[in-house]
Formats: sequence, C-alpha cells, structure tokens
Amino acid sequence: MIDKDAIDIMARTIYGEARGESEEGQMAVANVIKNRVKKKSWYGRTTKDVCLKAWQFSCWNHKDPNFKVISSLDKRNKTFTKLLMLAEQILNDDVKDNTKKSTHYHTSAIKPKWSRGLTPVVTIGNHLFYNNVR
Repeated sequence: MIDKDAIDIMARTIYGEARGESEEGQMAVANVIKNRVKKKSWYGRTTKDVCLKAWQFSCWNHKDPNFKVISSLDKRNKTFTKLLMLAEQILNDDVKDNTKKSTHYHTSAIKPKWSRGLTPVVTIGNHLFYNNVR
C-alpha cells in the first residue's frame, strides 16, 4: 500500500508544475518524480524527499507563487482530486512511463544551464524531458 503522504505530495507537485498540461503531460511530471525515487541518489529516496528537495521542483520554493497555491489545495479542487488519483496510479505502477526514464524536464520557454548540450528524449506539451543528465 502506498503512503498517503507520498500521494498527496506528488499530486501537489504535479499541480504546481503541470496543472495546465494535458493528462499525458501531468503523467510525465509524475514519472520524473518516480524515476528520481528509483535512482535512490542525491535526489532522495522517497517521493516526499524527491519532491521537497531544495530547488528541484520550483513550485516548492517558498518565493514561487505556486507555493501558496499548492499549500492550500484540498479535495474541493477537482483538478487536485484528479491528480491524487493519478499520483496513486503512478506510485502503484499502474501507468507506463511516458518519459523514457527521464529524471529531468523544463518548459520550452527556458533553457537551463544543466540542459546545454543535451537532447531531450521526448517532448510532451510544453515540457522537454531528459534521461541523460549527469
């Protein structure tokens, strides 16, 4: 059985990072989280650790406008309720990884330093996904 806190934290992260994306795009962000957990590296060893690691998912940065939004979500928000179900499916391995084992992504509007010289393995909506980040 999956920890309810893990489901909640993942759903809030998806909401903060990809609520405007398609279901496929939201699923992709969830898969990046799961892929980082699988690595059991400096990203963290649990869903909560990975999502809350400083400067990894901008929605958890206290100065980011999304931080207040995701902190106040509850089940009255239909999108959040849907993302809770998606997070549970991802964590239960009920959904295939649509990112080709990616551990990183960014929006097409930016070009972060870490992505220089790398080729995304898949583009979903407004996000480019990478599985070859060192």
